[in-house]
Amino acid sequence: MAVSSDQDQKQARAGRVVSLVIAGAMILWLAAQWLGPQLGLPGRYALLIDFAAIGALVWALVVTLQLWRKRQDKEG
Repeated sequence: MAVSSDQDQKQARAGRVVSLVIAGAMILWLAAQWLGPQLGLPGRYALLIDFAAIGALVWALVVTLQLWRKRQDKEG
């Protein structure tokens, strides 16, 4: 039973990391969208920030799907 509990803790930790990545990416993206024009940054920097946020969200989606599949396999 200790192995199962250890796996549950690892999955819970991974879920927390995913949630922090999603929240952090959105906060940084929103801040960059507001700060960019204030500093007079060119549009290419906004595009770079957009791609970084998309990358973070795609990573979070992949990890979330992996966690979901592990739970489905465990229950089934």
